[in-house]
Amino acid sequence: MNAVEIEHLTKQYGKARGIIDVSFSIEEGEIFGFIGPNGAGKSTTIRTLLALIYPTSGTASIFGKDCIRHSAEIKKEIGYLPAEVFYYDHMRVVDLLKYSASFYKKDCTKRMKELAERMDLDLSKKMESLSLGNKKKVGIVQGLLHSPQLLILDEPTSGLDPLMQHTFFELLKEENERGAAILFSSHILSEVQRLCNRVAIIKEGRIVTVEKISALKESNYKKFAIETAVPLDPQQLDIDGVSHITAEGSITRFLFKGNLNQILQRLAHIEMDNLWIEEPNLEEIFMHYYDREA
Repeated sequence: MNAVEIEHLTKQYGKARGIIDVSFSIEEGEIFGFIGPNGAGKSTTIRTLLALIYPTSGTASIFGKDCIRHSAEIKKEIGYLPAEVFYYDHMRVVDLLKYSASFYKKDCTKRMKELAERMDLDLSKKMESLSLGNKKKVGIVQGLLHSPQLLILDEPTSGLDPLMQHTFFELLKEENERGAAILFSSHILSEVQRLCNRVAIIKEGRIVTVEKISALKESNYKKFAIETAVPLDPQQLDIDGVSHITAEGSITRFLFKGNLNQILQRLAHIEMDNLWIEEPNLEEIFMHYYDREA
C-alpha cells in the first residue's frame, strides 16, 4: 500500500488556474520531492491532500483512506509543516505544543523536550516574542511531536539558518529511518537533491514528470563551456538538444541533452581555445527539463 496516492486531481478557482489532472504516488518509507517555482500548484496539491480545500475532481488517499471522507482519522497519522506558520501570540511555546499533542491522545512531553533541545528552541518563550526562524522551529517540533507515519512539508526550511537546516535534515533522516514517508515540497532544488529518492516536477498546475533523482542526474545531460578568441554567434549553436546558452566575455556556456559524439562533431568547425564538459547539477537539469517538457 502506498503512503499517498493521487489520481487525476484537479482544483479550479473559478476562471483562475489551480491544479490540473495531477497524479503521483508516494511509497511507504519514501522521501518524495515535489518541486516547481512558486505558484506552480505545490501548496494547492498539499492543501487538497489535507482536506483544507476540496478538489473539483479526482481522488487522493493516504494509507488507503480517502482524504475527504476520512480526513479526521488521517490527520492523526500526519505531521504537517505549512510554508507559513501562524500562532496565537499570547501563548507560550510549551502550552501551544501541549495543546497540539492533546489531539493525538498521547503523552508527547519527553518527545517535545528532546525536539526542542535539538532545534535550540526555548519552550518558555511567548509566541509573540519569537522571530520567523524560531516560529518555524515551533512548526517543526509540532509536526514531529507525535512521531507521524507521514510528514508533509511545504517549503520547510524558509526562515531557518544553515545550522538549523542541517539539524532539521538530520531529524528528517531519522524519521525516515524509523519508517516515516515524507512529502518534501520545495523550490530549492539542492534540498531535494540532498534528501529525496524520487521527485515530481510541476508547472502551471500540471505534472511535467515523475522521476528518480538518480535517473534525472543520469539522463544524458551535459554542461558545456567553450572558450574562443572571438565571441560565438548563438546561431553557431543552433543544434538539436542545446539550450540555455549564455555568454560572458570569451566563454559561452550551454546545456546539451543527446549523443555526445554528435555534438562534438557539430562543434568541430568552431575554433576553440578551451572546451569543458561537466555533469550538471539538479537545478540545471530541472531548468532544461522544465522548459523543454512543460
